[in-house]
Amino acid sequence: MSILAGFMVPHPPLIIPEVGKGEEKKIRKTIQCYRRVAEEVARLKPETIVVISPHNVMYEDYFHIRPGGYVSGDFGQFGAKRVQIQCTCDTEFVRETCYEGERQNIPWGTKGGKEKTLDHGTMIPLYFINDCYGDYKLVSVGLSGMSLPLHYRLGQALKSASERTGRRTVVIASGDLSHHLKEEGPYGYTKEGPAYDERIMDVMGRGAFGELFDFSDEFCAKAGECGHRAFTILAGALDGLSVVASRLSYEAPFGVGYGICSYLVDGDNTSRHFLQSLQEREREEKRRQGEDDYVTLARLTLETYLRTGKLPELTEEWKEKEYLFGRKAGVFVSLSKHGRLRGCIGTILPTRENVALEIMENAINAALQDTRFEPVTEDELPYLGYSVDILEMPEKVVSLRELDVRKYGVIVTKGRKRGLLLPDLDGVDTVEDQIAIAKQKAGIRVSDRDVVLERFKVTRYGEKS
Repeated sequence: MSILAGFMVPHPPLIIPEVGKGEEKKIRKTIQCYRRVAEEVARLKPETIVVISPHNVMYEDYFHIRPGGYVSGDFGQFGAKRVQIQCTCDTEFVRETCYEGERQNIPWGTKGGKEKTLDHGTMIPLYFINDCYGDYKLVSVGLSGMSLPLHYRLGQALKSASERTGRRTVVIASGDLSHHLKEEGPYGYTKEGPAYDERIMDVMGRGAFGELFDFSDEFCAKAGECGHRAFTILAGALDGLSVVASRLSYEAPFGVGYGICSYLVDGDNTSRHFLQSLQEREREEKRRQGEDDYVTLARLTLETYLRTGKLPELTEEWKEKEYLFGRKAGVFVSLSKHGRLRGCIGTILPTRENVALEIMENAINAALQDTRFEPVTEDELPYLGYSVDILEMPEKVVSLRELDVRKYGVIVTKGRKRGLLLPDLDGVDTVEDQIAIAKQKAGIRVSDRDVVLERFKVTRYGEKS
């Protein structure tokens, strides 16, 4: 067992006496419990401390992890430049975490971070820990604008890195709660502020990490929370582990919520794979909603092929579906992952005996043969969305007025070069855009005018491409 414990802590700069200048006395209980956390860390003697901070380098679509080496910072921006934190990053641990991102095709790593100094969300926990213990290396992790499940998966990668390196590891989620608790506070009041704090302290106090996914983005935004994604990464780092959860303190004298909870690891617990449970619930919900046969066939084909290397054996009930086995058509299968395209391949005209075989072949090709992407792996299957487009026969057009980006797809041909773009795609708003993208896909210069244009209609099943 490499993960020893996890802690949820706040990071108000005024908790540092040189910054607070007496104001810190108003959060005395928070300070007392922070010291208790630091003493517990010293007792555990971790080799690596992971600190997850909302004030680290942050991107909308990428998780930044500080690379190895010596790092430092001070509280100069808060008027206390003499208060400094220095430590060394755990290069091997970072490398192993980045490896997990590459293996799962999830965007996290050490690229992009130009800021070398530590942020206050990272330094404040270390300020207290360093009073008691110093024989550790740091892993400094930021957040992103991506989904909560992806934050949880980053936590799982941190756990895997801890296990592979054999490091005795403590994980700290640094994050304040709502910033909207008082009208006279620095950020004002919303009714969602106190509601968030009451709810998050209940969830985190019980260690009921699966409930973190139930907080909507809209609710969190209205509450003005700071640490929810950091708490979700912490939950992922404790995935599958039994923990002794303790709610230590909650205070909010300045209109911002400060909560502290601890989680001491107490062995394994197979019932605490919270992301897996969420995915199983979502799959069951999809089944209850009634996924159409076109998408079900694409999903069944790809999942069976990646797991067994074979096509699924379809029952007679499948083969009696005339709309799948009794007609021919061109078919495009598109795959998405976390709202982003993950693969798309299809046929303009039918190449197989029926629509069913067209779907099955293109589902596999979209996953494995789209050269814009790495091949889809079995680990990614739970996160994939599917779209199946059934194409009608194309017809030539002589004027752009005959095109409509929402109604028609377009085919652009010049000699042996041919490019296609499906209709009603996000970000494609004009006919000119549609034609230009189709030309680029075919390797035709956008400026070329001597091209043949065709349009076609599609019937779309599943998610929007």
